[in-house]
Amino acid sequence: MLLLAVLALAVMLAVSMLVGSGMISVAESVHQLLHPSDRADIVWTLRVPRALLGVLCGAAFAVAGALIQALTRNPLADPGILGVNAGAGFAVVLAVAILGLSRVQQFLPYSFLGAVLATVLVYLLSTRGTAGASPVRFILVGVALAAVLGGMSQTLALLNPTIYDRMRFWGAGSITDRPPETVGAVVWFIVAGLVLAMLCAGPLNTMALGDDMARSLGVPVAALQVACVVAITLLCGAATAAAGPIGFVGLMVPHIVRWITGPDQRWVIPGSMLVGAVLLLTADVIGRVVLWPTELQVGVVTAFIGAPVLVLLVRRRGASGL
Repeated sequence: MLLLAVLALAVMLAVSMLVGSGMISVAESVHQLLHPSDRADIVWTLRVPRALLGVLCGAAFAVAGALIQALTRNPLADPGILGVNAGAGFAVVLAVAILGLSRVQQFLPYSFLGAVLATVLVYLLSTRGTAGASPVRFILVGVALAAVLGGMSQTLALLNPTIYDRMRFWGAGSITDRPPETVGAVVWFIVAGLVLAMLCAGPLNTMALGDDMARSLGVPVAALQVACVVAITLLCGAATAAAGPIGFVGLMVPHIVRWITGPDQRWVIPGSMLVGAVLLLTADVIGRVVLWPTELQVGVVTAFIGAPVLVLLVRRRGASGL
């Protein structure tokens, strides 16, 4: 599966270089790749950064979804449904409204802060009461928080036309027309989150047996939970700052991978990294051609794909084991 995912990723990277509002031939694409100083170059200046950003954000959202599902033992959990993306997005909109920020590097700290606050708030609200947390409570609290923060973000944007103009494509989830320095601004945060997620994979397998059993087997449960939250914050914060709150990638991809590999997180997390990148690149290419010569934002395409998947998961009890 990993080899096929690597092959699919290579194919989609090649397609991403060729397809767009200005179609170019394979020969022209190769020429521009080999001669990056050409003034007419659109491959190195536009399509390569866009493809790299799609790979990074797809991997980040997918691995964050796999971590959240493993940590909560909830097959319907993902950064969008649990409000993590909405928290990061609201923090960015608030920073733009109050401070007038306009660059990705300026978005990052606020995006991180919003992601971690949303994660902590969902966890605290879900665990209140004697019954404790449950998958249903996590979903309900996360959806409610995402709706509230999304509504507040839209209100701020509509009250200020300048903010609306800056944020409308970002809020839909887009890797189009990002500043050239966007990849460099987020790559190390995402790489750090992916490495931390890989380190958590083995202990997460033990935690699937229950917290008490994991403790008896020597797993530091509290430290593992903190490490997972840090990884989720790095991944969602950086990816949301760069591309906006793209939904459903973190929900779909871990299930697709588990259908093939089983529930072992040592396979699920690297598989989600690759399949998430492939999915986001595929959605981006579809968005380029479905309304050609104009483009559909990648967040809209993933929502069209993800909504039926969510319905399927709700209707099918044993969709994939955790």
